[in-house]
Amino acid sequence: MVDADQTFVIVGGGLAGAKAAETLRSEGFTGRVILIGDERDHPYERPPLSKGYLQGKEDRDSVFVHEPAWYASNDIELHLGQTVTTIDRDARTVHLGDATVIRYDKLLLATGAEPRRMDIPGTHLAGVHHLRRLAHAERLKNVLAALGRDNGHLVIAGAGWIGLEVAAAAREYGAEVTVVEPEATPLHAVLGPEVGQIFTELHSDHGVRFHFGAKLTGIVGQDGMVLAAQTDDGEEHPAHDVLAAIGAAPRTALAEAAGLTLVDRRHGGGIAVDERLCTSDPDIYAAGDVAALRHPLFSATLRVEHWANALNGGPAAARAMLGKDVRYDRVPYFFSDQYDLGLEYSGWAPPGTYDQVVLRGDAGKREFIAFWLKDGQVLAGMNVNVWDVTEPIQELIRSGVRPGAERLSDPSVPLNDLLEA
Repeated sequence: MVDADQTFVIVGGGLAGAKAAETLRSEGFTGRVILIGDERDHPYERPPLSKGYLQGKEDRDSVFVHEPAWYASNDIELHLGQTVTTIDRDARTVHLGDATVIRYDKLLLATGAEPRRMDIPGTHLAGVHHLRRLAHAERLKNVLAALGRDNGHLVIAGAGWIGLEVAAAAREYGAEVTVVEPEATPLHAVLGPEVGQIFTELHSDHGVRFHFGAKLTGIVGQDGMVLAAQTDDGEEHPAHDVLAAIGAAPRTALAEAAGLTLVDRRHGGGIAVDERLCTSDPDIYAAGDVAALRHPLFSATLRVEHWANALNGGPAAARAMLGKDVRYDRVPYFFSDQYDLGLEYSGWAPPGTYDQVVLRGDAGKREFIAFWLKDGQVLAGMNVNVWDVTEPIQELIRSGVRPGAERLSDPSVPLNDLLEA
């Protein structure tokens, strides 16, 4: 039973936190809702930071989840630019950096993730960048425009989604781009080598240079500015700027200090939650990038760092906080845009979990669907420049059917018919 005099506190001013606050009100909760964010900006969505906003195709206001006036009109109390320093679980209070103490009846941790840092010489130089926050994107947008104007060089450490999306944006501005990646193909940890090679060709066709099988070991500079990036195989790449795009780490320090159960870093880290997104404390929930869920479809603990997880996880946690029946088992989903290639990926199939990749369509024209299979069962699917197929792909994953590689690869067989295999 939720009473009107209860206080629900949300720590984290991103998409998950903002959507949780919205859901509490839409579900009829009339108690206090307090949202605390350590950035001064109102809650915003992160995909535009490496896509439309970074490319100059979307304006700054387009990134925000709600207009600023929405929070006051929905009686959401905002504490922006504030850091939560401690959680007192016995007293059910959170303590802010300015010494404010807030009592809660239910608490949601939506603290997100932070970019991993390169532990190499030269990272103090002015031309070394990360991309996680709106301020990072604003700065990087200006940098890419200047590099394009001056025929400058950008070196990107890491060929994951952020690295490749920034590479595409940089090339569209006209900058020279080199991507340094320890694996043999881009996106290896997500797509494996078979489909990763397609992204090598895509970016190479647009003038990106790849240096595979290497890591950055140092950044050389002079007078505070970047001059070059060095790799562990003895090469040196000219650079005016360097982007570290080597992944993100869940922001679990607050939860760890409070004694909540965490997932081992070797398995992705994060705050352990059950199917209701409840932590080891029955009054504390977690959602978004920081939450690690034992997913029933894949029999694995997953921590999903993508937009859809925040979009759907925040509302699910809010409903669970209200005592509603919640079972969060959505198929992981994300999307990416690079040059004229758009894609949607559903499922989970990192290298080592699948034994076959099946393509449907024309990979040469970059219009296809890729399926990752284990013993004939579809674990994941990615549609590239093929649209309105996410729902049947996710149904294939959920159903556990084994349609056979021949039918999967045949575009004349409707995807919905594969569910009858």
